[in-house]
Amino acid sequence: MKSAIVRHILVKDKETCEQLKRKIQAGADFAKIAKQFSTCNSAKRGGELGEVKKGQLVPVIDKLVFTAAERVLHGPVKSQFGFHLVEIKFRMD
Repeated sequence: MKSAIVRHILVKDKETCEQLKRKIQAGADFAKIAKQFSTCNSAKRGGELGEVKKGQLVPVIDKLVFTAAERVLHGPVKSQFGFHLVEIKFRMD
């Protein structure tokens, strides 16, 4: 079964998500930003979701994790929980 190592940041609005993406792309530490701003329980782990299997995440994020480029910061991606920044560290078969 396919799996991936993923980290993400979840916030309530698109504008905040875009601001955080710009900060990270300018060199800010992903884990520090996640701990400070993410509303997900993974925030205390710096946004680390660890290993996720196909089908474990909400559909829009699951599709991104298993189709988008690795080692790239993706987002904002909207789900029923808010807006996500997602980084796929790597995938495994």
